[in-house]
Amino acid sequence: MSKTNILQHLAIIMDGNGRWAKMREKARTQGHKVGAETVRAITTYCAKHETIETLTLYAFSTENWKRPKMEVSFLMKLLDNYLTNELDTYMELGTRFETIGDLSPFSPKLKKTIEKTKEATKKNTKLVQVLALNYGSRDEIVRAANRVIADKKVLTEESLSAALDSPYSDIDLLIRTSGEQRLSNFLLWQLSYSELFFTETLWPDFSPQELEKIIENFQLRDRKFGGI
Repeated sequence: MSKTNILQHLAIIMDGNGRWAKMREKARTQGHKVGAETVRAITTYCAKHETIETLTLYAFSTENWKRPKMEVSFLMKLLDNYLTNELDTYMELGTRFETIGDLSPFSPKLKKTIEKTKEATKKNTKLVQVLALNYGSRDEIVRAANRVIADKKVLTEESLSAALDSPYSDIDLLIRTSGEQRLSNFLLWQLSYSELFFTETLWPDFSPQELEKIIENFQLRDRKFGGI
């Protein structure tokens, strides 16, 4: 009998907010708003799960700046409000908040909220929720390589891994919602031997119940890591 895979690090590309809103003849911003509620539900599930230690969510990519200015502005405000309003939930769930990506383009107000949330939750140990913000994997790898060079270290897999934005374990399982089947410049280094799962469900409709079924599928997969 094959052993059951243990899920410790889950990553999700949260896709489909805009299509969810369009199908209901609503503004795209409404899809993002409902999508934020899904983030809460999925984070709550993961915090209570027996084995999940880290949940990394693709929240805003380096390419998302190409979207209409009004939508980008809404997303920045939504993130600020989410972090402010969810602080009590982070504390109740024992969840530590972290980020990966280049935060330098964000407003001073948003950066202050991000740092405040990190500081307030830094001692929580049940789950680490990582939001990828202004994140692109190629950008992350280039910045990491430059850090290694600046520190005058030899560039190896180990030294580069240590210089990446994410100090967390490699990804066990990546889920992408909405039916799209691509990585979109997300955690390319960390996904080397991850299991991938694509669901047609749009992110606002993604539920803990569906996540549980996907995890059950993951637990039964034959992970070879390049071996036989």
